Amino acid sequence: METVTGRRQALWGGARRAAVAVLAGAALSGALLAPPGHDPAPAADTRPAFPAVNYAVAVDESASLAAADMKAEKAAAARIALGDVSSQSHVTVFGFAAAESDGQRAVDPVCPRTALDAAGRDTVGACVTKLRSRSRSQGTGTDFPSAIRQGVHDLTDGTDPSQPRVLFLLTDGYMDVGDSPKYGDPAHRDAEGDRQLGLALKEARNEHVQVWPLGFGDQPRMDELRRMAAGGYQKGCVDLPSATPGPRKVEPEAIGTTLEDIFAAAHCLRHERGPAPAPPPSTQEIDISPLATVGSIVVDKGDPAVEITYYDPKGQKVPTHGTYHKSSFELAGGSGVVEALKIVDPLPGRWKVKAEAPEGHRSLPVSVSVLWQGELRGAITMDPPSPQAGDEVTVTMRLQTREGYQIKHPRDYAGLRVRSTLTGDGFAPLNLDLADDGKAADPTASDGSFTGSARVPKGADGALKVSATLTAAGLSADTRSETGEVAPGQLPVTTSLDLPAAGVHPGDKVTGTLAVHNTSRAAHTLRLAVTDLQPGLLSVGPTRITLAPGESGTRKVTVEVAPAGVFGDRLGHDGLKLAGTVTVADTTDHDRTLVRAPLSVRVTPRPGIWDQYKLYFLGAAALLVALALVAAAWTRQRRRARDPYGLTLQLVAEDGTLLAGHQAGHGHKQWYEFTVAEAHRSPRIERRPQGPYAVQRNPKGGGAVLRRKGGGRTLIPVRGQVPLTETLQLALGEDRRPPKKQRNRPQPPGSRPAPPTADSAGMSGTTGTGAYSSYE
Repeated sequence: METVTGRRQALWGGARRAAVAVLAGAALSGALLAPPGHDPAPAADTRPAFPAVNYAVAVDESASLAAADMKAEKAAAARIALGDVSSQSHVTVFGFAAAESDGQRAVDPVCPRTALDAAGRDTVGACVTKLRSRSRSQGTGTDFPSAIRQGVHDLTDGTDPSQPRVLFLLTDGYMDVGDSPKYGDPAHRDAEGDRQLGLALKEARNEHVQVWPLGFGDQPRMDELRRMAAGGYQKGCVDLPSATPGPRKVEPEAIGTTLEDIFAAAHCLRHERGPAPAPPPSTQEIDISPLATVGSIVVDKGDPAVEITYYDPKGQKVPTHGTYHKSSFELAGGSGVVEALKIVDPLPGRWKVKAEAPEGHRSLPVSVSVLWQGELRGAITMDPPSPQAGDEVTVTMRLQTREGYQIKHPRDYAGLRVRSTLTGDGFAPLNLDLADDGKAADPTASDGSFTGSARVPKGADGALKVSATLTAAGLSADTRSETGEVAPGQLPVTTSLDLPAAGVHPGDKVTGTLAVHNTSRAAHTLRLAVTDLQPGLLSVGPTRITLAPGESGTRKVTVEVAPAGVFGDRLGHDGLKLAGTVTVADTTDHDRTLVRAPLSVRVTPRPGIWDQYKLYFLGAAALLVALALVAAAWTRQRRRARDPYGLTLQLVAEDGTLLAGHQAGHGHKQWYEFTVAEAHRSPRIERRPQGPYAVQRNPKGGGAVLRRKGGGRTLIPVRGQVPLTETLQLALGEDRRPPKKQRNRPQPPGSRPAPPTADSAGMSGTTGTGAYSSYE
């Protein structure tokens, strides 16, 4: 038993560092969500940076939990309580067991209601240490009804009912009120305790208090924890299973991530884990969604001596306090084991977290995660906008960021629920199933557009309205609607808009065609506009078109993209997708909407000189390379044509007697330089650099060219001769240069050089041909 307990204590001790990750709640400023139907503006303009949350932490001090379990509860309570949701948030911490005799109490107040500003965090961190396991004289049972009533009181007394109320219940789930006189006759105390628990949970539900039980111990009673979670307030910030209170068993080796998951679920936040932990020095990467309006990068450093530096997706080091570009930053817990960098309006993309530490502090791994809350918007269209009774209408809800940018990755809206209803005069409301699965009315799966269809009932007459609500954990719910009218027969003006999806740069224009047909005898004025998008990103022109009576034809419509400065850092290297709606309304016919056409424009940064003319640059480079190769080949050809290698030079006497022969080598710059040795006794040709004579081949025809030092050049014809000295002539003998395909052919292994011919053998004694033929 001691061995098992010791192991558990070790696990909990190591896990306490990870538990601090609940400090990530510190980051989470966005726990309050916009009400349904809210049309969100940019977060920095209208939303407080860190909305307040009220929560209480109840810690089981009963005898059913071992000392190691109590230690773990205290660590978890401290980390939850220190979760700085905002400096305006408040927390209460208390222990509980049971009052089993006079002088005992079921609840031990530990931390009174405390604001979580800098001073408050220090106060709470200190008072949590007062939690302790009960002795027999203090009452060792487990009184859940009293604990829940205390939590409800602390969360409702003098608090703002519009702020979330969350009770974390840390226990093993075993209620024990058998020795508590307050529950009446001993034979009926368990039944009375069960009845009182139901009443306490009903009170929590009525007061909008969520109950989140955390199971501790070897075998927590999960069915009882599940009952308490279900008995409290169920309607959290969003109506999704992931945001519904439920029990969690807390494992010592995973306490940090478990608490982060619970904290995120309780406050409708997104929790995303980073890569595998790594010891310093290291750099870890983690993504922040484009939907995030406020978030926190939480770093479990393992060792307080570890220093953390943060870099945004553009590679820029960001401050830990203050503002940078459009974002604001605040670091919490920088001197502790866990720190959290809170960011309002974070730049979406891949962030880098660099961990460094001095020698002796690099053994423990560093882990990174992100908690965030964001806003999700939708743009709704009904096609056709003014259907006739019996027509089928297609309803599309396209997802957008709060600034109107189209969402790139389906993971950003994982768990999304879309509900839509068609209402109008003359028929009961119709529920529509909108899906993004590429089936039925939905053309493309996982593209962020949810589509469904319905048929307008035959009895419909007058006004129509279609509405859709987007709901996802961590994202504020958004309801969009479009009104229309059942068309009474043929409309006087009909239109059709063709706007192609386009990839453009800031300042560019996209041109489409508006087909118009005016069947009436009166002029009609149409109004064009771009909606469902942050003003200024896209504009349409002309904004008004006047149709003559009976006019039928087409008009050009231009959509212009805003300059680059409007997009700022959000444009990035990959660009953005703008998902707006172009509307065309007939102002002459009661402002009737004729067209609501989805508009998708991908905006990428305008390329630099290299990107714009890259093909031309590459083409020019290729041409230069080709010219260089041609020039090199031409040079090689000229050199080969002049190369004297293989020429047989012969000395001829005045009477025509052949006196000596010599085979020329490659020479120097295509000139083979030589002299005549012993010209008057035993004349012979010898190679001599800078000698009085030099020969090279004639590139314009056969033969060779003789160059005399200071005496000009003379053409030597094939099998002809020219004067060399007063008594000697120079003639050309047999050309011994091998054909091109035979040149430089390697000899087979073990073979010997071919024997010289009689002519070359006769010359070898006087010329040293082998030595000269390789000269260059």
